[in-house]
Amino acid sequence: MWDSFWNFLWSTIVIFAFIAYLMILFNILTDLFWRDHQTSGFVKAVWVIFLILVPYLTALVYLVARGQGMAKRGRDSAAAAQQETADYIRQAVGRSPTEEIRHAKELLDSGTISQPEFDSLKVKALT
Repeated sequence: MWDSFWNFLWSTIVIFAFIAYLMILFNILTDLFWRDHQTSGFVKAVWVIFLILVPYLTALVYLVARGQGMAKRGRDSAAAAQQETADYIRQAVGRSPTEEIRHAKELLDSGTISQPEFDSLKVKALT
């Protein structure tokens, strides 16, 4: 199989091209089925059929024809995931010590709690 350097080099190029195609294929399928909600099911099916029948040419055409939209949908998806993560972290952590003290001060000013209760809430927020 690898009798010479050139056979080895050719095999390496073929394997690289196949792995690169698989990465592009998964990106295209992800874009089609998870990010692109405006394309009809029929058009998605046509893209998949052509990806199977004429793989490299179809992938190239998809990237040229829909590359801008694909990049935008990817950015939007990443931004949405980042926002969801930030919201979850804020919700899980709760209020910061500064916010807790500010809230306790509002309660003290409104007369809902006494000064000793405010002091204990302040100590609790800072620890």
